[in-house]
Amino acid sequence: MSRWGTMRVLRDRDAGLYLSGVVVSGFGTSAMWLVAGVWVKSLTGSDPLAALTAFAMWAPVLAGPALGALVDRLPRRPVIVAVDLLMAALLPVLLLLDSADRVWLLFAVLLVYGICGTLHDAAEAALVAQAVESRLLGDLGGLRLAAGEGMKLLAPLVGAGLFARYGGASVALLDAVTFALAAGIFLRVRAGGTAPERGPAPGGFAEGARQLWGSRTLRPLLLAGGTVMFLAGLNGAAVWAVADGVLGRPPAYVGLLYAVQGAGSVVAGLAAGPLLRRLPGCLFAAAGTALFALGAGVRAVPYDAAALAGSAAIGAGLPCVLIAALTAVQREVPDAVLGRAAATANTVLFVPNAVALAVGAGLVAVVDVRLLLAAVAAAGLALMTPLLTSCRRHPAPQAPEGLDAPARS
Repeated sequence: MSRWGTMRVLRDRDAGLYLSGVVVSGFGTSAMWLVAGVWVKSLTGSDPLAALTAFAMWAPVLAGPALGALVDRLPRRPVIVAVDLLMAALLPVLLLLDSADRVWLLFAVLLVYGICGTLHDAAEAALVAQAVESRLLGDLGGLRLAAGEGMKLLAPLVGAGLFARYGGASVALLDAVTFALAAGIFLRVRAGGTAPERGPAPGGFAEGARQLWGSRTLRPLLLAGGTVMFLAGLNGAAVWAVADGVLGRPPAYVGLLYAVQGAGSVVAGLAAGPLLRRLPGCLFAAAGTALFALGAGVRAVPYDAAALAGSAAIGAGLPCVLIAALTAVQREVPDAVLGRAAATANTVLFVPNAVALAVGAGLVAVVDVRLLLAAVAAAGLALMTPLLTSCRRHPAPQAPEGLDAPARS
């Protein structure tokens, strides 16, 4: 079913270059994401400081609407190239990080990393909407997610190996090289080379939020997506307790659970395009929510097979919610305000996840993890009601001619 949409995307020059840039930069980012915490832990011996590395990278998402407004006033492709080149120049600063007294250098670089990532994501969303026809946005979004998850399966292993052999500076240099290569790839994309016209809704930095909240299509998808990501954060905080308290396995077993979850996400990403052409986004998101909820509930069962099946279901379900919401934003929002809208959507979707990770860490200490997972599953299933209600107002789209059409005998 998906081969025609996928081939149409891959044959498109700009789409192919875009995906290549995502794969290259995503490899370095995934490696650096893991090594940053390990690096801090090895220098300071502090678990809280190691955990703060992820927070430093996520914190700038809170400023998404303002950073998105900046993207809307500039050409999208040059923004992406400039951000990549900035990170390529900045990461070698970490060669100076050789003691606990200089850990602040890593946190400063990670904060800039997060700001650049927020700008990059907003500019990407707007660039893709310009470069690819609307009916292929679901395919491209799915392929992007599948490529990103694929990098998360491989890059952390490479990063950990480099760190063990040569130290954290080697991973920083690897990441810098991938940013430089990605800048060269994105520079060849033809779309997005000029600033967007002001369009019908220029406004200020809050205009993106007004566009999202005022849309009957986008509002339920984003509210549901933010809620699901909050539940996903609780589930993520519980994964260590699942390995230890439910399955009686060592902490390293969590790596296997995440690998299976990543594989589920790759499958979901590849299937997203054709499914989104046949289903309304709210129904696609509802199906993903159900998969996630069932997967979280199954993790409470004290059997390895159940935990692995639950991880695969979680990995397949979460991307459905995210792809449905972000693809709808790209289709519904005017180009002049798309950078702000995309950055605001990322804030709505991903900040709850970061908050829930902290909340979940506290809950796991005082609540039986099986009860917590049961509550997550019940809340996820209950969330399907507003999504399905929204679906009644929006009939399923027809598959565009020439894409996934049934074969004639």
